[in-house]
Amino acid sequence: MGRIHACVGLLLAVVGLGVACSGPDDGAALVATPSLVMRDAAAVGSPVEMIYRFEVATDVPPIGNDYRVFVHFLDADGGLMWTDDHEPATPTSHWTPGLAVEYTRTHFIPRFPYVGETRVEIGLYSAATGERLPLAGDTLGLRSYQVATFDLRLQSENSLVVFGEGWHAAESEGSLGGLEWQWSMREATLSFSNPGRDVQFHLQLDQPAAVFTEPQQVRVSLGAEVIDEFALLSGPIELRRMTIPASSLGAEQAVDLTISVDRTFVPASAPALSSDDSRELGVRVFRAFVQPS
Repeated sequence: MGRIHACVGLLLAVVGLGVACSGPDDGAALVATPSLVMRDAAAVGSPVEMIYRFEVATDVPPIGNDYRVFVHFLDADGGLMWTDDHEPATPTSHWTPGLAVEYTRTHFIPRFPYVGETRVEIGLYSAATGERLPLAGDTLGLRSYQVATFDLRLQSENSLVVFGEGWHAAESEGSLGGLEWQWSMREATLSFSNPGRDVQFHLQLDQPAAVFTEPQQVRVSLGAEVIDEFALLSGPIELRRMTIPASSLGAEQAVDLTISVDRTFVPASAPALSSDDSRELGVRVFRAFVQPS
């Protein structure tokens, strides 16, 4: 898929962007200078810390409305692979001349069938109208600005996590965001190869159904040893980072972690959900990743 240089209404509708074309020299006053700091290589499925920064122009007039940040990940031919649109840490309606807006997001690389140079382009757009704001930077048009490149690599065997017993089938939202998940039952197992050294375990999960009067209690354990235990509120996606020492991994080739919850629910039995889903559900897990030290 090649780089798109013209307005294509259908594609822009898919990724939630406006249909008005504008080139790098459209003469509009520039709102801010965007930049992105991230590592120069990342594996499929891995978490990546991304530091976004917008340096607001010193002569910018009040913006008035709140714009979203679009983030496009493009292959070597300029083809759009996936997106990570989000709200900036400071709403654009609060941006003032000379303000530096900086924040960090952890982005999990989707399981996408591609390896090689990956380009990151960002911009600001209105979710209501599709209008994009003019920024200072490297652009080939459509007010989309290149801020970074990195090498996308295959996931190593040592970092591969397998969803074992106690999980329902994988689901996805079918969008360019690359979002996919699996629901747990009351207890569910995650397995990975023992690297023989300390690891950091990342677990991204949530509880989207407001069916409990109290937060769920979630426990991550390795045999009899509790690695992490926390209260999970309904609503926002949470990322847990756990350091597991090599001594806890044991001598077996495979390591089995257990994710357990103190309560489950059946959507079909919850009138507020208006669902016919008869599965017993615990928590919704988006990513599980092991990073050897």
